[in-house]
Amino acid sequence: MEVHCDLEVDVNGEESFMVDKKIIASYSGKLSKLLGKSKATSRNLKVVLHDFPGGAESFELISRFCYNHGSTDITPSNISLLYCAAQFMEMNNSVTGTHNLLEKAEKSFEAIRYWTWSELLMALKQCQDLLPAANSLSLLEKCLDTLVARLPLTSEASPCPSTSSPDSSGIRFSCDTRSTESLKTSSSRATWWFEDLLVLGPNLVEMLVKSMISRKLDHVIISRFLFYYQKSKFYTAKSDAKRTIVERVIDMLYMLDQSCVSCKSLFGILRVALNLNINKSSRNKLECMIGSQLDQAILDNLLVPSPRGINYLYDVNLVLRLLKSFLSGGICQALPARLRRVAALLDLYMAEVAPDPCLKPSKFVALATVMPDSARDSYDELYHAMDMYIEVHAGLSEEEKMKICCVLNYEKLSSQTCIHLSQNKKFPSKAAVQALVSQQLKLKSLLRATNNSKSYADSPCSAGEVGNGGRKFDANEQLVLYAGKLDLSADNEKLRAHLQGMQCRVMELEKLCKKMQTQMAKFTKSRASCHSHTRSVPKLCS
Repeated sequence: MEVHCDLEVDVNGEESFMVDKKIIASYSGKLSKLLGKSKATSRNLKVVLHDFPGGAESFELISRFCYNHGSTDITPSNISLLYCAAQFMEMNNSVTGTHNLLEKAEKSFEAIRYWTWSELLMALKQCQDLLPAANSLSLLEKCLDTLVARLPLTSEASPCPSTSSPDSSGIRFSCDTRSTESLKTSSSRATWWFEDLLVLGPNLVEMLVKSMISRKLDHVIISRFLFYYQKSKFYTAKSDAKRTIVERVIDMLYMLDQSCVSCKSLFGILRVALNLNINKSSRNKLECMIGSQLDQAILDNLLVPSPRGINYLYDVNLVLRLLKSFLSGGICQALPARLRRVAALLDLYMAEVAPDPCLKPSKFVALATVMPDSARDSYDELYHAMDMYIEVHAGLSEEEKMKICCVLNYEKLSSQTCIHLSQNKKFPSKAAVQALVSQQLKLKSLLRATNNSKSYADSPCSAGEVGNGGRKFDANEQLVLYAGKLDLSADNEKLRAHLQGMQCRVMELEKLCKKMQTQMAKFTKSRASCHSHTRSVPKLCS
């Protein structure tokens, strides 16, 4: 056949090809229509193809197919290019009979399950370069599904996996004797593919993760891959690319079961994200994920430096958002143990931020009040943080100090802390009085309970006769009268003396009650072990 180069084809403005219009048009429905509509009489024509999938390389492949009378080698390395180009150029049965490039490419794709891992990756990388054309033709979906089907469904890195897989039997029966090398080998079997998939961009990884989730791949493995992907990509990525990667990784992690996502790794992404100005949606998702498992965090995780423009040493607003996110999950009623762990963590955090001279009282109070009262069994640590804050912020007014002290639950302060508070000249006098009144009410309640017990009723002495050094105390006496008689407007030193006198009495009563409880316990035990009806009653008082 005589060949005439009478048609110029401009491909995406990259490169031009001189081809025989009759040969090319005989295989391409698109060119056949274009040339059929053309009224040009010139011998040489020019066609400009925009958005041609695969560019010049792809057009060269289909040109060879046409010049070789509808014959070409279709391999995993070029099948995506040929398939997308054939679809674009309408190289189907409507143009030519048996020599149909689109049909040949489709048949070749049926053998995808026999491709090697490397061939699959090559085809995926090519599909990525052909987006969106490859996606619209479902090429990408076929490649992704085939690749995901070859990944391990579960992690074998756990110490004693309960699985019937032959590969894991060595670990299952020898957890106590096999060295840690076995676990490392097992872990590598579950994660060997991480590095291979770094060639994929964020868009393709997102599609890949969705496919993994639909095939019920272990969410622990998926999350580990996403953290690995983010860290590895950051070595070479520029600022804008880093922001895109972080946002996509956060969105993908949000799709997973949060119990399978590492809290420590989430804080790592958070520190990176704060410097990249990620979008609000991704930031909220990240804070929500961290908040849902805040009880797994440690103090260092929360010590995030403040953003530019804010004078605080640490980002207190961030911690407040994380705490509110944690509480919004209904943790208070469902899991009180988790609530107490977060409260203990918060007390440590407040002790760290208290010395910050720029931290406003309103922010400190916000931190102190964010957790419900049930989250703390003791307010001692919170008091020590307050003590440090008031000491550093010496310019606080009495009103501001009282706002801070109002957060304390005095009933949950230990006796030692109450002593410290009553002698602490930095705290308002009202706070010291409230602490001691609370302690005395607790002792009064304890004495009443003791007085009402049967064992105590049989005792030779009653609460009304308890004494120390010849002085008697009445259990029903209004112990708070000491506090009521105090003149808060009087000189502070005189007030401190009154308070110390009150505290001496509190300590006497506390020691006495402890002694009575011990003797009552011994008495109850002796009654249970004795078989005779006649038994001696131990003295409860000395």
